[in-house]
Amino acid sequence: MNETVRKIGSLMMALLVLFSTMSFSMDMHFCGDSLVDFKFYQKAETCGMSMDMPMRDMMSDDMEMHCCSDVEVVLTGQDDLQLSIDQFSFEQQTFILAYTFAYIYLFDKVNDQPIPFKEYSPPILIKDVQLLDQTFLI
Repeated sequence: MNETVRKIGSLMMALLVLFSTMSFSMDMHFCGDSLVDFKFYQKAETCGMSMDMPMRDMMSDDMEMHCCSDVEVVLTGQDDLQLSIDQFSFEQQTFILAYTFAYIYLFDKVNDQPIPFKEYSPPILIKDVQLLDQTFLI
């Protein structure tokens, strides 16, 4: 049970470190208020309307203002996780070492007392000596 809990906890902490240090980008292309294309790690495709239309064509009476836009969202991860053992003081190193050993030996199985005759096999009884000598414990 403890081994399973420890493995699950280790996996969750590894995933936490992985996802907190990972960075990614999203690129979106909007045409008006509607989302036309959405891509991870790539440039979003346009809707086909040319962005360099002359200003007089955009200002015509029957057509609204040309309103295509590109939005890029970049989420950067942490880069400061590269700690070195040189940055810790001697007292901190001693504490980390003592804590590690205490944690490791916390889950060791402790034998109450050693059994000295565990490997000893008793002799084969040929006669029941108590009955022959008529000695009984009361």
